[in-house]
Amino acid sequence: MNTAHLPLLYVLHSGELYGTERMAIATLAALGESADRLLLAPPGPAAEHARSLDVPVRTFAGRAALWREMDAFLRAHRHAALIATGISQSLMGIAIARLRGVRLRHLHAVHGGADDRLSYGRKKWLLPFAVEYVAVSRFVRAKLMAHGVPGARIRVVGNFLTQRVATRTETAKDPIRRIIVVSRLDPIKRVGLLLDALAMLPDREALSVQVFGRGWEESALRERAARHHPNVKFAGFTPDIGAALREADLLVHTCPEEPFGLVVLEAMAAGIPVLVPNRGGPSEFVVHGVNGFVYRAADAGALARALTEVRGLAPQRIQNVVWTAMTTVSDRHSAAARIDDYRTLIAAQPTWA
Repeated sequence: MNTAHLPLLYVLHSGELYGTERMAIATLAALGESADRLLLAPPGPAAEHARSLDVPVRTFAGRAALWREMDAFLRAHRHAALIATGISQSLMGIAIARLRGVRLRHLHAVHGGADDRLSYGRKKWLLPFAVEYVAVSRFVRAKLMAHGVPGARIRVVGNFLTQRVATRTETAKDPIRRIIVVSRLDPIKRVGLLLDALAMLPDREALSVQVFGRGWEESALRERAARHHPNVKFAGFTPDIGAALREADLLVHTCPEEPFGLVVLEAMAAGIPVLVPNRGGPSEFVVHGVNGFVYRAADAGALARALTEVRGLAPQRIQNVVWTAMTTVSDRHSAAARIDDYRTLIAAQPTWA
C-alpha cells in the first residue's frame, strides 16, 4: 500500500477556531490528494471554516457520538492515519483500531494550552502505544519532555500560513499609535500586563489599543479598561483578523507560555511590527531589533520600556524590521515545507494499534 496516501482522520477536541483548529483544517486542505480524509470536531466555527475550504467534516456532541463517527471511518479501512489533539480521542482511536483490526499510523498533535497538567502532563498516558507526538514548537517539545515524554518520540512541526497574507500598503509611521492585541482573554495569556504597562506611560492617551478575542477574563478586563484606559477597546472575536492587523501599527503579544503564536506570524507577514515576550513560542522566531521586538516576559515595566523604545524609532528603522520579518515568514514558515513534514510523518509504516 502507498502509505503516503493513507486515509486520514483528524480529530479535534475543540470546535473553536484558534491556532490548533486552523492548522488542522489547513493541513487537511493541503493534503487533499489523500485517498480519503475527514475532520471530526465539536459543533462551532471550526466546522464552518472547514466546509468553506471544502474539507470533509462531521461534527459530534459527546463521546458516544464521537465513537460512532471514528468507528465508521476506521472500520472502512485496513490501514489509516489518525491525528488527534486530545488524549481521549487518541485513546478512543487506539481502542477502535484494535477492535476492527486496523493498522494505524497515529500522530498526537500537541499545541499546548492553559493548564500544564492537562496540556502536557497527561500526554504520557499514550507512551505504551505506537503513537508519535507532533509538537508545534521547541517550547512545546521541552514541556512534553519535562512531563516525561522521551524526546525521541517527539517531532517538531511548526505552524505555517495557509495563504498569502495581504500586506498593508502604507509604510511604518512615526510615532506608532495604533496597537492591536489578538488573544484569548484567559489568565495565562496575561493581557492585563498591557494595561499595567500603559499605566506607566506618561503619554498613554496618544495610543489607541484594540483587543480582539474572548475568554474568562473578558468582563474584568473590559471593566478595568473602562475605568482607567478609555483608549483600550475590546472588540470580541473577528473571523477576519487580517483586516484588523492591516489597520494597526504594532502587534503586542503578552503570553509567556504561548506554544507558538500564529497571530504573530500573521502580523509579520502582513507587514506589522511585533512586540513579544522573551519566553514562549514566538521567541523562537522573533529576534529583537532584527525582525521584531522582544521584552522580558511577565514584566510590565519591561513592556512599558519596550513600547517607549519602539515608538521612538525612526520610520525607516521600523520598516527595515518589517521587511526582514516578511522574509523570515516566507523562508522559515511556508506551507509547502510544513505540509511536506506532515506527509513524511504520515507516510511512516502503520503499526498495529
